[in-house]
Amino acid sequence: MAKNLVIVESPAKVKTIKKFLGSSYEVVASNGHVRDLPKSQLGIDVDNDFEPKYITIRGKGQLLAALRKQAKKADKIYLATDPDREGEAISWHLAAALKLEDGEFSRITFNEITKNAVRDSLKHPREIDMDLVDAQQARRVLDRIVGYEISPILWAKVKRGLSAGRVQSAALRMICDREDEVSAFIPKEYWTLDALFNVEGEKKPLTARLSKIGTEAAEISSKEEMDKVVQDLSGSSFTVESVKKSSRTKNPPLPFTTSTLQQEASAQLNFSTQKTMRIAQQLYEGVSVKGHGTIALITYLRTDSTRVSKEAQEAASSYITGQFGKEYAGAGVSQKKEGRIQDAHEAIRPVNLEVSPSEAKDSLQRDQYRLYQLVWKRFLASRMAPARYETTSVKIGSGKYHFSISASKKVFDGFLSVYNVDEEKEKKNVILSDLSESSVLSLDSLDPKQHFTQPPDHYTEASLVRAMEERGIGRPSTYAPTITTLLARHYILKEKKSLYVTEIGEVVNGIMKESFPDIVDPNFTARVEDSLDEVENGKREWKTILREFYPGFEKEVKAADEELEKVELHDEETDVICENCGRHMVIKYGPHGKFLACPGFPECRNTKPYLEKAGVKCPLCGREVIIRRTKKGRRYYGCEGYPECNFISWQKPSEKRCPKCGGYMVEKGNKLVCADENCGYVEKKQDES
Repeated sequence: MAKNLVIVESPAKVKTIKKFLGSSYEVVASNGHVRDLPKSQLGIDVDNDFEPKYITIRGKGQLLAALRKQAKKADKIYLATDPDREGEAISWHLAAALKLEDGEFSRITFNEITKNAVRDSLKHPREIDMDLVDAQQARRVLDRIVGYEISPILWAKVKRGLSAGRVQSAALRMICDREDEVSAFIPKEYWTLDALFNVEGEKKPLTARLSKIGTEAAEISSKEEMDKVVQDLSGSSFTVESVKKSSRTKNPPLPFTTSTLQQEASAQLNFSTQKTMRIAQQLYEGVSVKGHGTIALITYLRTDSTRVSKEAQEAASSYITGQFGKEYAGAGVSQKKEGRIQDAHEAIRPVNLEVSPSEAKDSLQRDQYRLYQLVWKRFLASRMAPARYETTSVKIGSGKYHFSISASKKVFDGFLSVYNVDEEKEKKNVILSDLSESSVLSLDSLDPKQHFTQPPDHYTEASLVRAMEERGIGRPSTYAPTITTLLARHYILKEKKSLYVTEIGEVVNGIMKESFPDIVDPNFTARVEDSLDEVENGKREWKTILREFYPGFEKEVKAADEELEKVELHDEETDVICENCGRHMVIKYGPHGKFLACPGFPECRNTKPYLEKAGVKCPLCGREVIIRRTKKGRRYYGCEGYPECNFISWQKPSEKRCPKCGGYMVEKGNKLVCADENCGYVEKKQDES
């Protein structure tokens, strides 16, 4: 019987797809890329119009030899790598490595690994899309040039093992900028005022918040201002100014894209971006489910589109109507098409809604089940009707002071019957439904509260992905690898969910900002992504991106190599004597910052923490303040007398005392701020020069 050869990327797909095609098809895997640029050299002929020099990846020779034998025996060859730029490039490299001529093979793609999708793809074979390949080549060559030309400078000026990259450097810049915002943030005081009212005929008091003073929003920034308001209101009479009843709807969420899946998996399941993508890949490629055999559970996981196929929409509508009732079926919310959304794929959705999470649970690992349940519920909810609420808004006044309170009652749960992870807390104040403008109120008590504005949150993996997507930095396939690289290089660290910059991350970012401002500029990186999209759409020739980029970049590389001073991060001799051998210990730099080591290594392996002096005295006991680091490398300030003295601060303390309360102050940007938030004193830091 004639044999057809289907080549996919991942061995995990082989069994799933083989089941759909029968004995006349042989299904094999390339195990990802088979050709790439060499690791030992740039691999790009810059003088020959940036021509790349591809070689067989080490260790793939035996695999390719086996694939060549199978290809020679096959009557038809189908390259079925992933349906994206990288997958298209892998097919192109496979054709070259297997020495396949035009007409000897066809390219097929499918967004989901199902019998219908795979068989349908065989009915619509095509040639390799060179626009997609060229977009991937442009990205690969550009990123290779950036990485291979900047990294040696970092090795020479800082330490070996460091790296720079177009997307990773822009992401590092964003994290550093956020760190600067947090450090420079100065809290501002503000007050809120809640009033408790007794309502005639009701047992429970009603709580309303001061919302307006006259026609302006109530903004109270000091205790003195609040005391005056409380004094004005004491003994005053209050009336119900208005009671407004209305309705509102809450629309269902959009189905998942790569970015939103990573964000929600972080928020709901506490998954890292890398873990989310790894498990999603397993669900896409196929798992063994009791009663179904090996099946794919979700569609392709790298997408920035929320589009849903007509067939999937109809299947969802039928399922919802059957399980919940006709009134629960909705048209689905659509996303406005944005310039950076490629819309080449569907949203991430279940392949078959009939395979519910509860049915698959016993066949899945715990994390597989949790992620599948999240995707399944999100997609089902996205096809359901909106939730409906009845709302009541009440205004209460006394002279120029106006208080307000609102509450809502859910009258139809709609999509919330399936997916309510972020449902608003309903204000269950039953009094509101009986209030009218004739209701009699009496003031029970006033509850003024002091607050302080909070600094912006440190990035988490999820919020960084969201920010990268909003700014057009990277694409769905790059978010997780970018964050993973930054963590692996120890440029950033993760404590709980928050990302912090390490000392080496600050050094690298400083060098990049000084010498390669374009590379770390998020807007530049976004423009490059737009250019790559133009190549993919056939509107631009891929080498023009390199021709425009390289001349200016080459000048920056030469200037950095000549002008940048070496950053000494290690081997600085100290006055600390090694207790084992008597040598002066030196400063070394490890993954988590500086430490002291004996220069007699390997004969003497003594190490100890490096106590770097901050140059100020402890505000509690007068001893030296030391720059310390958490186990994960985050910087903080503590007294050298610990544990006798327990002084600790995330910001550098100042030796100047607060003139308002006498407490110690800390540095925040170019300001000195009292460490006691209740004091709130701020002054400009004197220029030390």
